[in-house]
Amino acid sequence: MSKFESTNGVSRRSALQISAAGGMVATGLGGVQWAMAQDKPKLGATWPEGSQGDTVYLGAAVPLTGTYAVQGADELKGMELAIEHINTNHELMKALAPKVNSGVNGKKVKLLSADSAAKPNQALQVSQTFIAQNKIIAMTGSTSSAVAVAMNKFAQREKIIYMAAISGSNDTTGKDCVRYGFRQGVYGEMTANAIGPILVKQFGKNRKAAFMTPDYTYGHTTTESVNNYLTKEGGWKMVTNQVSPLGTQDFSQYLTNIANSGAEFLINVNWGRDAVLSSQQAKQFGLIPKMTLVLPYQIPFIAKEAGVDITHGVYAATDFWWTLEDKYPLAKMFVESFHKKYGYRPEWGAENGYVSFAHWARMVTEAGSFYPPDVIKQWEKGETIPSLLGDVHYRPEDHQCVRPVIIVRGKEKKDMKNDEDFWDIVEIVDGAKVIQKPDAFGCKLGDYT
Repeated sequence: MSKFESTNGVSRRSALQISAAGGMVATGLGGVQWAMAQDKPKLGATWPEGSQGDTVYLGAAVPLTGTYAVQGADELKGMELAIEHINTNHELMKALAPKVNSGVNGKKVKLLSADSAAKPNQALQVSQTFIAQNKIIAMTGSTSSAVAVAMNKFAQREKIIYMAAISGSNDTTGKDCVRYGFRQGVYGEMTANAIGPILVKQFGKNRKAAFMTPDYTYGHTTTESVNNYLTKEGGWKMVTNQVSPLGTQDFSQYLTNIANSGAEFLINVNWGRDAVLSSQQAKQFGLIPKMTLVLPYQIPFIAKEAGVDITHGVYAATDFWWTLEDKYPLAKMFVESFHKKYGYRPEWGAENGYVSFAHWARMVTEAGSFYPPDVIKQWEKGETIPSLLGDVHYRPEDHQCVRPVIIVRGKEKKDMKNDEDFWDIVEIVDGAKVIQKPDAFGCKLGDYT
């Protein structure tokens, strides 16, 4: 018999006594299911200690400095808004996670956050501190897939659920997948299969492309996926692939090689500040608009940072764009709520952070438990659930969310209806049609305990 008791002071023994006496235990406050869940054996770094008080803690290691700082700040705002909505029963959160009730399973939720600088070691140190000081019961963050992969392994070891916020590498739910890791956002293979047909249809077959690739798991897997599609389906040829370190400031040596390659297209797989600088310098070199720029995996912030003289007419694949509010009522609620709180319309990172937390809240409350294997198995039911972009589901085989990919095209300045109207939505691509089979990238999830 466990010595631990539920939030409302109902132990397993007390719950059984009440039941035997014909009494009722309020499941909304934890109830028999939560009381019995406390009898689960100790597991990992924070069960059951992290679930004993009146508040549960989530930890977010996000990049607030470095090349992905702008995206990390946006991501964090989405997470903060989600926690506020979980604790206040906001109508949007109730639509996504109906059993939220001034928190989850009778407890308030608090977010802890710190700067990861998009560095795996720093993200791990941050998360270890959250575990030691606050016994966090779930983790998030990344933006860099190198961080996501490292956090996946850490989550599996410590038996704490990890939600990769932004991670474009095929490996995150591929060869580096884990039982304790989940991903809500799209990634390289999905975006390649979504934007590829549009490029071939728009520009024809047998074209020559130069790639710019950041030198880590996101860059390599995304470039491979995009090139594979264009080569097999369009007869395109990669004439050069210029690989640069994350955080590069001067891209001149890479751009010189591209200028001499005979490329007609510049497919820039760089992301965040690297994408901004490399695209700006490509224009300074005269490569843009001589070459057609393509952004196969990109957060729409690039238009604001790099300038619409660079992004107008450019095709890009992304996770979310705020004008989706015209099609999806829940997206409209999110955009309005976010804009009211923060003074600008949310980007991809904010959507990812918000929905990841909303889906976590849904799984925890549907399971009626914080015990990690119970929550994971709830996710693995693969049920159809709501998102900001319609119904989605998570695949039990690799914990990847099957969701739409958004293809956008950059607007000219004269066509912008307001100072944030950077993109037209070209197509909303059904995720089920562009995702690979669950075992295609070598996913083996591992153990629950």
